[in-house]
Amino acid sequence: MTTLKVHNIETAPENSKPLLENSKKAYGMIPGLHGVLAGAPKILEAYQTLHELFTQTSFNEEELTVVWQTINVEHACHYCVPAHTGIAKMMKVDDNITEALRNETPLKDEKLEALRTITLTIVRNRGHVTPEDLQTFYAAGYGEQHVLEIILGLSQKVISNYTNHIANTPVDAAFEKFAWSKENVVS
Repeated sequence: MTTLKVHNIETAPENSKPLLENSKKAYGMIPGLHGVLAGAPKILEAYQTLHELFTQTSFNEEELTVVWQTINVEHACHYCVPAHTGIAKMMKVDDNITEALRNETPLKDEKLEALRTITLTIVRNRGHVTPEDLQTFYAAGYGEQHVLEIILGLSQKVISNYTNHIANTPVDAAFEKFAWSKENVVS
């Protein structure tokens, strides 16, 4: 049962309707998260804008997935983990990466593991990282720009993860087969 309304184009506030139309064009449906966010047009606009900006960063598909899923799993988001599992499949990200992220196990690729580790450090410590944390990340081949881009991805994920916790957003039918919960993590 949801605790916030999941809007459709007919029930959404007027300023959210064009944003939901954009979602429908982009995804062939209105994701439940977008339906919830539609209750406040500016948060839906912010989420869509942050998503677009994050996908335009210097990160490739695997790296985007690592940042998104690391945050989703750490925040125990019942909606975003399955959604980003499906998105990773659409982006042709290796299933082994997705499964390791879902199960909170280290990634085999050292560079991606460094990205996962610094993302977790940023989330868990609310942005407080040590010079050693950064040096390890930089030694893996990343730079200052990447740290800032992780924060951009985190901004997007805070909106979605927190909204889904409060709304108890139902997982979209397209992603139900990727259902996930923190209690079932196989670490």
